[in-house]
Amino acid sequence: MATPQPEELEPEGTEGFKVGEKKTIDEYQKLDENDASLRKWKQSLGLGTGTPISDPSDPRKVILISLGLEVDGRSDIIIDLTQKGALDSLAKKPFTIKEGATFRMKAKFRVQHEILSGMKYVQVVSRMGVKQKMQEMIGSYSPNTTDKPEYEKKFEPETAPSGMLGRGHYEAISRFVDDDKHDYLMFKWSFDIKKDWKE
Repeated sequence: MATPQPEELEPEGTEGFKVGEKKTIDEYQKLDENDASLRKWKQSLGLGTGTPISDPSDPRKVILISLGLEVDGRSDIIIDLTQKGALDSLAKKPFTIKEGATFRMKAKFRVQHEILSGMKYVQVVSRMGVKQKMQEMIGSYSPNTTDKPEYEKKFEPETAPSGMLGRGHYEAISRFVDDDKHDYLMFKWSFDIKKDWKE
């Protein structure tokens, strides 16, 4: 496998987008309290509803809870990231995906302490020296509360390669990173494209 270089896992910027000035949760709460459209925007971020559930003893801003693979007509494959050794197991045991199948990934996560700004998922898949990069915008989120204890993001559907040339073993490296280039999780995994699910 041709291992991706660090720059290949860099998220692509959005043209014309500039990272804004950081504000605390309290500052966001007080921001233009009389502005109805801004109130609506703050509600969409989950600000001001429920009791915060941040763990003061855990400094992480984002806690990835699970990763999943969703395929119509089949049981979801869920990797519980709260279990010790889950990422090691992910690297050693490839998923099997039927050629031509439509599937999508999903992630459950929790945000604590402060607003999460512009988290992205970046992935580089390699096979026989050929690399393919994809990026998915996950978005901006406020810290979770008792009203909303976790978030789930379902990625855009993908279609597995098919035919003799598409079948085989693929290696991947994935990264969760935000607008400030803070890494929340980076891991290796692999999958096999096969003629059928049971092969």
